[in-house]
Parts: sequence; C-alpha cells; structure tokens
Amino acid sequence: MALFSYKAKTLAGETITGTFDASDRSMVVSLLRSKGYFPLHIKEVNKLDQNIELGSMKKISLKELSVFCKQFYTMINAGVAVIGCLDFLRRQTENKKLIGVINKVYDDLQKGMGLSESIKQHANVFPIMMINMIEIGEVSGTLDVILDRLSVHFEKENKVRQKIKTAMTYPMVIGGLATLMVIFMLAFVVPKFVGMFKTMGAELPLPTKILLKVSGTVTNLWFILGAFAAIVAFIYLFNKFKKSEKGKMAIDSLLIKLPLIGGNIKKILASRFTRSLSLLLKTGVPLVQALEVIGRVVDNSVVNKALLKIQEDIKRGSNLAGPLEQTGIFPAMVTQMISIGEESGSLDSIIETVADFYDDELDVAVSRLVALMEPILIAGLAVIVGGIVIAMIMPVFSMYQNMAK
Repeated sequence: MALFSYKAKTLAGETITGTFDASDRSMVVSLLRSKGYFPLHIKEVNKLDQNIELGSMKKISLKELSVFCKQFYTMINAGVAVIGCLDFLRRQTENKKLIGVINKVYDDLQKGMGLSESIKQHANVFPIMMINMIEIGEVSGTLDVILDRLSVHFEKENKVRQKIKTAMTYPMVIGGLATLMVIFMLAFVVPKFVGMFKTMGAELPLPTKILLKVSGTVTNLWFILGAFAAIVAFIYLFNKFKKSEKGKMAIDSLLIKLPLIGGNIKKILASRFTRSLSLLLKTGVPLVQALEVIGRVVDNSVVNKALLKIQEDIKRGSNLAGPLEQTGIFPAMVTQMISIGEESGSLDSIIETVADFYDDELDVAVSRLVALMEPILIAGLAVIVGGIVIAMIMPVFSMYQNMAK
C-alpha cells in the first residue's frame, strides 16, 4: 500500500483534495468515482517528501485543539453528520499537521472505520484523554457533549500553560541579557580599560588582577570551545537522564520539594488532576479507569506512581480521599473536598469547583513569583556589574594614593 494525494471535482463542481492509502493509481480512481468524484490529479506521496513535510509542520497547540473540538461540537449539535463535520474542519483548519490528520480520519471514515478507531491511530497528535473521551462519546451517543467539554478542558489547560510560560519567560530573558552584558564587559570593556593602567606601570589591586584573569579566560578560544562542548554534553546527558524512568522520577520529586517553586507546582498538579477527574467522572467513566487516564495526562512520575497505588486501594474497597491524602502530593483542600464529595454523592461537581479555585490560585501564585523574582534578579545583576566596575575603578584610587605620597 502507498499513500496517494488527489485533487478531484464533486458533483456540485467543488474542487476537493485529500489522500488515500491504495495499492496503485487505478485503485484511487475507483475509490474517487465510487464516491461520485471526478479525479483531476493523482500523485504518489514520496516517503522522503512526506517525512520532510511532517518535520517542518508546527505542533498542534492546546488552543487549536480547543477550537477544533468547539467547531466539531457546534456542527454535530446542529445535526451535521460526523463525516460532513470533518470535511468542513479540514478546510477551515490552518495547521498543516492537523489538516493532514483530519484528511486521514476523513478517508478512514469513508472506508467504514469508526471515528474513535481512526483517532486512536494518531495518538502522537491527539491527547490520550481526547482519544478516550471520544470513544466514550461515540459508544454512548453523547459525542457532542463530550466535544463541548473537551473544548472547555483544553481552553483551561492552555491558560494554565500560558501562566507557567509567563513565569518562566521573564527570569530567562533577564538572566540571558545579564549574562550577555557581563560577557561583553569582560571580553571588550575590561581589557581596554585596565590596559591603560598597565602602560602607566601602576600596580594593580588584587580584585583587578582577578578580574583580568577572568577576562582573559573568557576571551580564550580554547575556553570558549571547551565551554560550548561542555554545555552541549550537559544538555544531551540531561535530556537522556530526563527521559529515563529513574531520571524523570528524580526530577519530578526534586521540583515538588524546591522552595517557592514546589508550592506552585503542587497547585498546577492539583488543578490538572481535579479538572481532568471532574471531566471524566461527568462523562460516566469509572473512577479506577479515570485515575488510569489522569496518570498519563498529568505527566508527573510522582503523581503517576501514587495514582497506581490509589487504584489498587480503591479496587480493595477504599475511598479516594484517604489514599490520596496519604500521598502528601496535593494540598489539604483537595483531599478534604473530595471526601465531602464522596459523602454527598456529588464528587464530579465538587471537584470541578476545586479545579476552578486552583486555576485562580495559580494565577495569583505566578504573579507573586514573578514579582518576587524581579528584585532578586536585579539585585544579583547589580552585585555582579557593581563588582566589575569597582574592580576597574580601584586602580584609579591606587594611582591617586601614589601621587599623594
């Protein structure tokens, strides 16, 4: 089987494009004519071209997934057939990768495959929660409701991620600019400035000598090459370590325990956990199955390991609140509200309220963190630059003292 791209005309005179998996061109022609299309152009997609094209495509963002689900929901709710929705969505979507996936799902449905069955083949594009939820919606006949809830879920998840990016971007930009400024001063300003005193035969103070030594090291070609090689090796080894099971567990455990950052990470985990659990429970997913899906959605080894143990406890007859509290990962409010929800029989709605609460809490926490990091970064930069300036000015005072004698 090979992949063929085609351009064809419909009975209404509309030009359409898409792809088919077929043994040869004649099979593609037969498939198109069986659907009432008139083939205009058929071309086999070269494997190398296909890989290059996919490599150049940007990833599908949560915002785009939210819009996709919202549009899908709107059309299904209006009575449009699933295949008609996909035909519309592949024309409206701007992301090339998403268009390619929708085209494949569209072709699969034309061949008689189910929507959830086709989407499962694109687990590298669609989140695991979306795949599970669409399967539930297709079986239960509530696909429109599921898509609407998924749209809201992805929108909220996108807001959380944007908050995290905001918190990380500011210190990274300031830190990067500060590093460039210090390197520039050490490489260009310090040697010229201090060189003047050497020509006068002045004895340089110890801080100035240290500064010159550092400046000479920074501008040394072998040091630059060695530093670059060390950075590349560190990034490679760190990524390899991070992808390993032990490495991911160690990093996730460390992040939770870090001062200032650890508390915010716990709030992020609480927000994702409660929102995902609420969505799954409202859809009718059993608690044990919901926890299994959430373990992959939260993407934290510590939480995932804890949820595996909680699943076993629930299978033995335990409630959710007790084992969840024993993990010590989530804030006390989460376990307390879950306990109330289990006792009152309204676990899904109470958890949704908790998720909204932690969304707001996270917004405030990120703002506080950024506000706290600003003076710390400025103070650190002032100490470094001030130290360099003082080391450069000290020879001037030494000269004046010698002249006074």
